[in-house]
Amino acid sequence: MSVAAGRDGEFKGNMEQSGRLAASLSEDGRYRLLVEAVTDYAIYMLDPSGVISSWNPGAQRFKGYTADEIIGQHFSRFYTDEDRASGLPARALETAVREGKFESEGWRVRKDGTRFWAYVIIDPIRESGGELVGFAKITRDLTERREAQEKLERTREALLQSQKMEAIGQLTGGVAHDFNNLLMAVLGSLELMRKRLPDDPKVLGLLDNAMQGAQRGTALTKRMLAFARRQELKQEAVDIPNLVRGMADLLRRSLGATVTLETRFPLMLDPVLADASQLEMALLNLTVNARDAMMPNGGHIVISAREETIPAREVGLAPGAYVRLAVSDSGTGMDAATLRRATEPFFTTKEPGKGTGLGLSMVHGLAEQFGGRFGLQSRLGEGTVAELWLPVASKASEPETPPPRRDHDAGKSQPLVVLAVDDDALVLTNTAAMLEDLGHTCRAVLSAAEALEFLKTDDTIDLVITDQVMARMTGLQLADAIHRQWPQIPVLLATGYAEIEPEAAAQVPTLAKPFTQAELAAQIARLAIRPRNGGQILKFRGHGTE
Repeated sequence: MSVAAGRDGEFKGNMEQSGRLAASLSEDGRYRLLVEAVTDYAIYMLDPSGVISSWNPGAQRFKGYTADEIIGQHFSRFYTDEDRASGLPARALETAVREGKFESEGWRVRKDGTRFWAYVIIDPIRESGGELVGFAKITRDLTERREAQEKLERTREALLQSQKMEAIGQLTGGVAHDFNNLLMAVLGSLELMRKRLPDDPKVLGLLDNAMQGAQRGTALTKRMLAFARRQELKQEAVDIPNLVRGMADLLRRSLGATVTLETRFPLMLDPVLADASQLEMALLNLTVNARDAMMPNGGHIVISAREETIPAREVGLAPGAYVRLAVSDSGTGMDAATLRRATEPFFTTKEPGKGTGLGLSMVHGLAEQFGGRFGLQSRLGEGTVAELWLPVASKASEPETPPPRRDHDAGKSQPLVVLAVDDDALVLTNTAAMLEDLGHTCRAVLSAAEALEFLKTDDTIDLVITDQVMARMTGLQLADAIHRQWPQIPVLLATGYAEIEPEAAAQVPTLAKPFTQAELAAQIARLAIRPRNGGQILKFRGHGTE
């Protein structure tokens, strides 16, 4: 890679001036003193065949040779084996003779064998009659400058990639949210229809097929939401070795007999802050991807982990302690173009119908939602390493003791009067129908403002079920207003994705969309609400029907 900063006008001017100075060296002691005083540049003389005839302190400083060691040696010893094999040293001298100067950048080798990035000028030295008597060679060590430039470019590239993925994630999350609402109406209606249709095997078979298709859509939206970092998570301290041991049977069944699985964990490994079930899903996804990369002959997969400390902020990672969880395979690997796109949603190299292209993007989104990051390292023919960087859990993140189960049937509760709030009429109709089928009375409104007005005039409401994302006032804001004015009325928040902060969500019971009637019934039963009134009238405010 060329270092642009090393080619600016001022730098070239200094190098050319030094080249002219070296080319005009004579027996005059003043020039010798000047050359020997320079320590940032290697300035030395070559005879016409390329043998070194002088050596200054600058050359000794960053090439490592003393004058006694190097004078009389051919200058090609500073070149890499590859450059010597290609004849670059000879071409450099030939170019200097033919064009009056040779100028380039490239790797050179120090006395200790290490490489450095050099900026080189070779000028021919001629007598007054034009006869070539040797060369003046000037070298500058630009390794630090080159590394800084490369780091800057890597950071810029990572930032652009991060911004690109963020934009795709916002779009994906919005689509998934709307898709969840559609699935909510489809699944709920199909579920209620199944209860009412006659026992006709053909009709029920078609209905079950429709429900399976909608459920696959639900799984798809969950992966989309995971990529968009809007999946609801329960983050707690997770012991990775224990988690992997608990998955052992599942992993063996998923990988098959042609794949060997090895785990490499240190004796002591701090727990990470993550959602255990989601981390299991991500790990399973990575191992299955690794298996597919080694088809059909199989191969070797290694799951390993080690602790790392990030001292300063990096792209995607705050300073702190992390566990680096890696899944490596001996598969075919990926080329650079595939590697760049591997975590984009819907990008897949699998045959049509064999993959959604959301597996790695889901893992990417989960890692970032955990407070870590996801990365891939791969080359064609060398396999792939997938890395999850997960933050080490603090002691405050120890898993909470689950609340005791209430002594009642989780699927049943006494008849309640429920106020349903959702700005999507399809979802609202579906929710109301589910509640009615469970034996509850439902009042349905299309906005938070309507809900507050309704509560002012109706004192029979036992429970409010509200959507989160609504115009002008969110479900969480509505819940806060209800708790201030009617603290005795519980609020259940229906959310299509993790659009609220975990701290806020902990204060309001939530129900993830799309939910089934059984999930709705179980959540209502867990609230153990004592009904104040009864009734079986289904009433839609704003729809003009009762």
